Amino acid sequence: MKIKAVIFDMDGTITKPYFDFNLIRKEIGLDENSEPLLEAMEKMSPSERVKAEEILHYHEQKAIDASELNDFAAETLSTLRSDGIPIGILTRNTKANAYAVLSKHGLQFDAVLGREDGPVKPDAFGVIELCKNFNVEPNETLVVGDFLFDVLSAIDAGAISVLLLNNKKEPEFAKIAHYRIDNISQVLDIIKK
Repeated sequence: MKIKAVIFDMDGTITKPYFDFNLIRKEIGLDENSEPLLEAMEKMSPSERVKAEEILHYHEQKAIDASELNDFAAETLSTLRSDGIPIGILTRNTKANAYAVLSKHGLQFDAVLGREDGPVKPDAFGVIELCKNFNVEPNETLVVGDFLFDVLSAIDAGAISVLLLNNKKEPEFAKIAHYRIDNISQVLDIIKK
């Protein structure tokens, strides 16, 4: 099967991991073992949610300034663009923050979907929407990310999941990913196969 599009997660995939979600949870008043942040926020009262969103926004703004590209990210994206393969971003972050990070690093994507666009990962919604946008089938699409939700959204959409292992310890969920890579440039090797 020929790969016709690639969808990337942003934080921890295009950029080096930055967020300390345990710290954010603590500041919001959530237990560090609570459900994922966005899902926990959906269950809050309106006033609690406003406070939580302010805290999250503060950390997301800091992440823009602190963001650094992962090794080989710019070169890999440039190669994909020159090969005519559409590339997208699917993030649980806001589109505005995604565009700010991409602009800071001079990166261009064919489409960006953020949390305000519909159900967030691990839901398959974003993968399916980007595939429609690129006029490709999910099984012709790589979804590259560094976390379980990236893998699950790819699998649920019928796309090919690629897990970027960006720490020394391989997570338990790595075995469900179609591919595991150590750096982002290995996406190009998968496409060549």
